[in-house]
Amino acid sequence: MKISRRNKGRGLLVFLLFILFTFQACAQDKKFLAATIAFYNVENLFDTIDDPRTNDAEFLPDGSNRWTQKRYQAKLENLAKVISGIGSEFVSGGPAVIGLSEIENRGVLEDLINTPPLKGLGYEIVHYDSPDSRGVDVALLYKPSVFRLVNSTSNRLHVPGNPHFRTRDQLVVTGKLHGDLISVIVNHWPSRGSGPEFRYEAARLSRQLSDSLMKAHSNAKIFIMGDLNDDPVDRSVTKVLGAKGKPNEVKKNGLFNPMWQLYRNGIGSLAYRDAWNLFDQIIISEPVLNATDGWRFHKARVYNEKFLIQKDGPYAGYPLRTFAGGAYTGGYSDHFPVYLVLIREK
Repeated sequence: MKISRRNKGRGLLVFLLFILFTFQACAQDKKFLAATIAFYNVENLFDTIDDPRTNDAEFLPDGSNRWTQKRYQAKLENLAKVISGIGSEFVSGGPAVIGLSEIENRGVLEDLINTPPLKGLGYEIVHYDSPDSRGVDVALLYKPSVFRLVNSTSNRLHVPGNPHFRTRDQLVVTGKLHGDLISVIVNHWPSRGSGPEFRYEAARLSRQLSDSLMKAHSNAKIFIMGDLNDDPVDRSVTKVLGAKGKPNEVKKNGLFNPMWQLYRNGIGSLAYRDAWNLFDQIIISEPVLNATDGWRFHKARVYNEKFLIQKDGPYAGYPLRTFAGGAYTGGYSDHFPVYLVLIREK
């Protein structure tokens, strides 16, 4: 297992804690444990098998993308490399939990967690089939060594006046992260091509789900994550969902968006027409921000390592994706992953 740079010389300690480590706080003489929670839009993780229930024709060996087993395997290996390295400067061995979007089915998830270097890290899967017109779903991978699953539900988005609209469900997973109860809501909101009103409805559903969790659990620690197809400053996020960008604006049982400041600093997770967006976000409930015990928020990051960036050509500087301009480039995704670092006193 790769040891994080910060913990060289502490190999035995890192091995025993696996994805948790002990570090010395700068301002206080206290020891902490750390964990990472992440989200990644993996961009069209399709297998090579024709599924009549999904729109997967372009991702078949004789389809427009010439999606062969070799290309599929390369995609799995690339994604496994990325996921295992997310947050490695803080915690080695991959995130404790990671939400995923644009996956075709459970089978591709099984293939992914059995691909080195993820194989052997012990990830398990939460996944439900959704009615999305393209046949892609959201899912959650988690490590049972540090996260004990309690329950999960898949929640359908209904758009008033448009009963035939089909998109991804919102996945709610509750469990105990090293003994501390948390809930994760995994999203992939409707595309910008469908109009903002559809994302407003998705935001309302996310807010309803988080409010229900807050009613069920006092001081509920909630993580709303996903590709929201909107930036942290857009109305769907700031007004409909009600996520605040500044900690002092967050009221009791409110929501805080740590990605807001990253976006204001010019950091993005995807690029379009030479402009950066930060559609990939992880939003937290107030108890995660202000926790006096258990896990609390420490840092938010975009995982934009150099190997994930296109080095030349018309898309230089963009995320290095699997296809660009209709040509196979053998990359990773058109999105960078995002993640949070959580800490708690040891």
